[in-house]
Amino acid sequence: MMRQSSPSSGEFTGRHMLLVMLAFFGVIIAVNVTMATLANTSWSGLIVKNSYVASQHFNAQARAARAQTALGWTGTMGYADGTFRYTLADAGGAPVRLDASQAFFRRPVDDRHDETIPMEPAGRGTVSGAVDLKDGIWIVEIAAAAGLDAPYREVKRISVRGGVLQ
Repeated sequence: MMRQSSPSSGEFTGRHMLLVMLAFFGVIIAVNVTMATLANTSWSGLIVKNSYVASQHFNAQARAARAQTALGWTGTMGYADGTFRYTLADAGGAPVRLDASQAFFRRPVDDRHDETIPMEPAGRGTVSGAVDLKDGIWIVEIAAAAGLDAPYREVKRISVRGGVLQ
C-alpha cells in the first residue's frame, strides 16, 4: 500500500503558486485602477470645445503665424516681485511700441490656476502687469497690441522659482 506523503514545510506547492499569481495580478489591477481614477479626476481632457470648428481655422492661424515669424521680432519675458514684464524688439533691435495687452498664464497639466492679466505700457516696447505666480512651470501666452491687424502672439514655457523667472 502506498502512502501519500504530506508536503514538507519548505516545499513549493500549487497553493503557493496560486497565491503568488493572485498577488501579482492583484497588484497590477490595483495600480491600473488607481492610475485610471487619478487621470480621470485630475484633468478634464477638454482642449477645444468643438474640434471640427477649430480645424476650420487652422490654415488661417498658420498663415498668421508665418507672417508674424517673417517680421523677425523678438520678445523677452521677465518676472520678479509680483510683476510680469514683456518687451518686444523689431528685427533691428529697436523697441516696438506696445499698447495695452494681455498675458494668459496656465499650468501644463492643470487648469485650476489659469489666470489672465491685463498688461499696461511701461515704456520702451515694454508692457507689464501684476500677477502672483507660484513656483513651478507655467505656459505664458502673450497677446501684445503692437499696431498689427491682429495681436502679436507668443507662447513660451517658463519656470518660476523663489518668485523669480528662471
